[in-house]
Amino acid sequence: MKDYHHLIKGPVISEKTHNLRAVGNKVTFRVSVKANKIEIRKAIEDLFKVKVLGVNTVRVRGKKKRMGRIEGVRPDWKKAVVTLAPGEKIPGFEM
Repeated sequence: MKDYHHLIKGPVISEKTHNLRAVGNKVTFRVSVKANKIEIRKAIEDLFKVKVLGVNTVRVRGKKKRMGRIEGVRPDWKKAVVTLAPGEKIPGFEM
């Protein structure tokens, strides 16, 4: 068994993710930029013991931020929207 704890960074909590969870049984996670869909699927199935039907990923570019004259950039990150099988729930994500 491979250690998948380094792939999943944490959940994404927003109004849109709450609606996806209520309507489509989808859960959104912040994942490693280097992770691919197959690794994300295996990680979610192994860590939470659920059946995953599909994984969609989005690369989110970091925003530019300024403090006076100094300009910086927040880091890029990756978001994974995981579709769970009907009837499957992840503990802590129930509504």
